[in-house]
Amino acid sequence: MRFLAGKADIQNINDSSLVLFCVEGNPGRNRVLKEIDRNLGGTIRAVYDSNEFAGQLNQTVVIHTSGRAAFGRLILAGLGPKKALKPDCYRQAAGTMARLGAVRRSSSLGIYFGENESAEYAKAIVEGFILGRYCLDDYKSEKKHDDITDTVTFYSPNKAHVVRLEKGIKSGEIIGGGASLTRTLSAMPGNDLTPRKFVSRAQKLAQKYNFQCKALDEKHIRAERMNAYLGVARGSAEPPRFLILEYRGGRAKAKPIVLIGKGITFDSGGISLKPGLDMQEMKSDMTGGAIVLAAIMTATRLGLKQNIIGLVPLAENLPSGNALKPGDIITSRKGKTIEIINTDAEGRLILIDALDYANEFNPQAVIDICTLTGGAMYILGYWGALLMGNNDRLKDLIRSASEASAENVWELPIWDGQRKWIKSDIADLKNSGGKPATSITAAAFLEACIGDWPWAHIDIASVDIEKYGQPYVPKGHTGFGFRLIMELLSNWKKA
Repeated sequence: MRFLAGKADIQNINDSSLVLFCVEGNPGRNRVLKEIDRNLGGTIRAVYDSNEFAGQLNQTVVIHTSGRAAFGRLILAGLGPKKALKPDCYRQAAGTMARLGAVRRSSSLGIYFGENESAEYAKAIVEGFILGRYCLDDYKSEKKHDDITDTVTFYSPNKAHVVRLEKGIKSGEIIGGGASLTRTLSAMPGNDLTPRKFVSRAQKLAQKYNFQCKALDEKHIRAERMNAYLGVARGSAEPPRFLILEYRGGRAKAKPIVLIGKGITFDSGGISLKPGLDMQEMKSDMTGGAIVLAAIMTATRLGLKQNIIGLVPLAENLPSGNALKPGDIITSRKGKTIEIINTDAEGRLILIDALDYANEFNPQAVIDICTLTGGAMYILGYWGALLMGNNDRLKDLIRSASEASAENVWELPIWDGQRKWIKSDIADLKNSGGKPATSITAAAFLEACIGDWPWAHIDIASVDIEKYGQPYVPKGHTGFGFRLIMELLSNWKKA
């Protein structure tokens, strides 16, 4: 599918279908609607008068023109009240519209944009369209082929406006592609995305898009004294891999932003075995790693003026005769001794070694993103990620990115009492403080091993899977956090 922009008056558009995005309210105030309605003999006014369509957010209606216009169908997509209009309204409306049968069966789709809508709105529409249409059917023996759309063209009567739209469209395509990659990796079964296979995919993407990709094997991970990480990996016959990704788009001497993503490609809980119900969802315990890989790829494609490092510790967490046991004591790369209370609290073990390794890059800031704690669901439910950190400026930047991307985050505190809760009686730390404030004590554990730099922790454990389906998030793996990170990187200001 191609996304294009072209100069045209609305009378000259002859695509299979034409989409108009409409704010809520009287259609008589919309010059374009009035002009089309004259050609259609009052059909648009009729659907408004009959309450079939009123411009409410995510409301749609399909009108067949029956030869009275150059385009075959007119599709109205609601944006909601004008006073509440923002890019996510267009993103939602596009996601809803993209799944309509009339749109799926349109070989060419036109979107009339007039002269007032911004390139940011065009970007949001392309994102919404790509993400609303997203479907993973790689593992189905019979695939559906009802999507025949070949081109989606944004039209404006103003040539300068077309040039501006092209930039937004291109950006939307790249962001949509990165989010789709994140979803696909998250949804892949554990037998098809082992640590080594994840690395292989990363290497192919690095070669295609020209960023640096290096993977440390077990021998080199041990040489780096990442014993907390190795402790998690030792229960599996599948060896770990520590993935290091580099994109250098900034000044040569500029300190990099370091992104760290949890990469547990399957999490059984280890010796502290999880309940069998819904354990299949633990194939996506590497969503943080998928976000980091997609972010490096996307930063390269967008040509961001930043130096960005991605670190992804990859492993499986399985029970075996070699597996880490409750009561064991291991030593992290930073030299902290850790008493193992629960082998299902494995994510923080691989992350603390990665957080310490970040010191090798002298970072200006470090952000880790991960499906870390089941307790996150009991705080925000399925509607947002948890944010914690040590730097108010960095947290403010993430909150701004959250608002712009419509991927919600909410800050929680880390208090001294919670820090004391993860102190061990016989070691420096213990890897679980139990049920009280479990998401916060996990962050306090990570905080104990960070360096002297701004740090933020984003826990996406309750938002990585959509249970029912939303306008541009179909049921399944969401890729939540990718667009948040890209919004942060695209508008980066020193923390």
